[in-house]
Amino acid sequence: MAFTQPQRIPTTPTLPTGETVARYGTYLEAQKAVELLAEKSFPVRAVTIVGSDLRMVERVIRRLSYPSAALGGFLSGAWFGLFVGLILTLFSPTGGPGIMLPAILLGGAFGLLLSVIGYSFTRGRRDFASASQIVATSYSVLCQAEHAHKARNLLAETGGVVSGWPEPVAPPAPPVGPPPSAPGTGYLPPGADAPAGPPVPPQPVPPQPGTPYPPAAPPQAGTPAQPGTPPPPPGPGSV
Repeated sequence: MAFTQPQRIPTTPTLPTGETVARYGTYLEAQKAVELLAEKSFPVRAVTIVGSDLRMVERVIRRLSYPSAALGGFLSGAWFGLFVGLILTLFSPTGGPGIMLPAILLGGAFGLLLSVIGYSFTRGRRDFASASQIVATSYSVLCQAEHAHKARNLLAETGGVVSGWPEPVAPPAPPVGPPPSAPGTGYLPPGADAPAGPPVPPQPVPPQPGTPYPPAAPPQAGTPAQPGTPPPPPGPGSV
């Protein structure tokens, strides 16, 4: 009769290997998926639950005050005193049930004192009691490649199964704007620079209303006057 050696857990932190066969939002859903595989006689040694995007969550339980701190310390100390009283009753030849009550009261008193002293040091900085947890955003069920197809078939009824085929790549986005209908329409693909055109000559600026025209320059000697050019105004001293 052959015995299979159980799979050893790595002693150093090591990332798990295998294919993702299912993904769930809570740990309970991933736990139920592994339980289903175990019920179907699946080799669960090839399965690993991996939590992704870990977050530390601190849930506030109650507000702290001197009375609540004293009550909590007394109850904790009383439990410890009860434990000590049971040991003394069982293993002490002279002990009896009468030692239980003093042990509970002494333990409660010490617990109350320590709790009040500890709260007095932290008063004003942490006036509440809380509980911390490490929670993952999603939980993936990984399986070795030789058993991945069977695991997906068994988990099909629970949902959350992830296909083993790679996801299709989305096609590139088309260029923005209408396509060119003819050369020279001015269509440019995104990110392209506009071509440099011919220089534009400066346009004359018309005079504003109420602004006198500047005097025309006198014609040079031997240069015929242009048609439609008014004669120059007479100079001072001319008749």
